[in-house]
Amino acid sequence: MDIKIYLNEKRQVVENALIRLMLKAEGPHIRHIEAMRYSLFAGGKRVRPILCLAAAEALQTDSEPFLPIACALECIHTYSLIHDDLPAMDNDDLRRGKPTNHIVYGEAEAILAGDGLLTMSFEFMSAPDLAKHIPGNTCLRIINVIARAAGPLGMVGGQSLDLAAEGRQISFDDLRRIHSCKTGALITASIQAGALAGGADEEQFDAFTRYGKNIGLAFQIVDDLLNVEGDPEELGKAAGSDAERQKATYPAIFGIEETRRRAHDAANSAIEALEPFGRHAEPLQALARYIITRKR
Repeated sequence: MDIKIYLNEKRQVVENALIRLMLKAEGPHIRHIEAMRYSLFAGGKRVRPILCLAAAEALQTDSEPFLPIACALECIHTYSLIHDDLPAMDNDDLRRGKPTNHIVYGEAEAILAGDGLLTMSFEFMSAPDLAKHIPGNTCLRIINVIARAAGPLGMVGGQSLDLAAEGRQISFDDLRRIHSCKTGALITASIQAGALAGGADEEQFDAFTRYGKNIGLAFQIVDDLLNVEGDPEELGKAAGSDAERQKATYPAIFGIEETRRRAHDAANSAIEALEPFGRHAEPLQALARYIITRKR
């Protein structure tokens, strides 16, 4: 299959759903909503929502009713980027080729924009209409899976570990823990959420979880590589920032070639986990291959 065509089609589906669900920039909260929309519609790849939809489709389930869950995942991801870019953390001026949220709206409004997106994600996931398509207990499990992945033992905790590791030599086990929390947790939860929505049994859920963990690892390894080798114009942000901040990364520990090999190994392990789903998982297989060849 042509993965670029698939990604473009699915990205537009997610984009249309975000436009439909997201608050309009009007009324007394107009500046706050503008700040939220500024980052949410800044041109992201929508990888997490697409993974969610593709997992449901691998179970031969119509994914359209699950778009609020997919949109919630994108809101959580976007909020994390807004906060990561703040001067107190990564202090970045560019994101997706545009000035970061705090550069445009100020630090306080950027913090609130992130807070608003995070909170809206749970509004999307708990919408009464979802109960027409997903059993109530399954809805609760999806919310629990995503909340855990986004919280102190997942993405937020990973960012905390990452900040604490700057300028220090850390072990490979510590680096792997940072990556699995900061990036891998929400990617894995995206797959798990789609699997649960699509009616996966426990054996299928475990297979999707193995896929998610490996694809999350591959994604972060490639991010590390792009920070060393990437073109800033293609990335939409500065390259080389990890070395400047003395961050522990795969290239810093293993070198470029070994890092690249490990990315391929992770992608291959992800693809192997999908064997039970046959051709219905072809988009997820292609996504694993795409992730290790992407340029941004």
